[in-house]
Amino acid sequence: MSAQIKPRTYDETIKHKSGLNEIDSKHSLNKKSTIENISDFSNNVEPVTSQSSQPSVNIPSFSPLYQQIKELLLKSLQQGEWQPGEVIPSEIELAERFQVSQGTVRKAIDELANENLLMRRQGVGTFVATHSEERVQYRFLKLMPDSKDTLTKGSSERQIISCKQTLANEEVANALGVNKKDEVLYLRRVLSFSGIATILEDIWLPGHSFKGLTSDRLSAYQGPMYAFFETAFGVKMVRAQEKIKAILPDPVQAQLLAVSTSTPVLSVERIALTYNNNPMEFRKGLYLTLDCHYRNELN
Repeated sequence: MSAQIKPRTYDETIKHKSGLNEIDSKHSLNKKSTIENISDFSNNVEPVTSQSSQPSVNIPSFSPLYQQIKELLLKSLQQGEWQPGEVIPSEIELAERFQVSQGTVRKAIDELANENLLMRRQGVGTFVATHSEERVQYRFLKLMPDSKDTLTKGSSERQIISCKQTLANEEVANALGVNKKDEVLYLRRVLSFSGIATILEDIWLPGHSFKGLTSDRLSAYQGPMYAFFETAFGVKMVRAQEKIKAILPDPVQAQLLAVSTSTPVLSVERIALTYNNNPMEFRKGLYLTLDCHYRNELN
């Protein structure tokens, strides 16, 4: 016998629908709560972007091994481990020190030699370049005689006109990388060749690196100025930037060069830098080129 289903009364039907609505409502609330929880979670997590849509940051840069050895050698030079004129360890010793091949060390040293920071001497070793070395002491002086009879660097004479402490103006501060009104040392000198005043120079040096520099000390030193800076103050000029143009001298400049104010001269502005491109000198030179010329070699 089949069971007979008793029909619901009106009140029972209402209660049944109400119960279903309550279940649906609870289900909706649970679903909404789940969505809100997911939303909250997503707000606390940084979105992941693909490498193709946005380049990653702090990507390590790689350089050839010999370049890394070159940087380590430069660091040792900067820290004064080897002084100008001193011999550095052999290639074999450096290869053992850095745990690389001798060929890698040789390539690093070759680059430093090409940049005039090291000097190779056949059968003797590799030395730290110095401005006292005859073949490089005039590396930054590009003034050459028109003929061999008119100008010889061996007969140069120097006259110190001024040597005093002063405060950096904006131009000097920008050139030396110091603050305006920082203490700097100012020099003015005249270089003569074979008795002819040829170069007038105004020079500014950062005061903190050249304490104790006087005109007497400059006059007493017979070698190149940059060699004096190396030995007396431990400052080695390794490269320079120059701006060159033709100008007319003012009356004071013309008098010091023994020419008229209508005589054109070559204006050479130089910023000399030590290791890590730190500026150590700002120089303004006026070159008289009646019997000579400015010569530069480009590679």
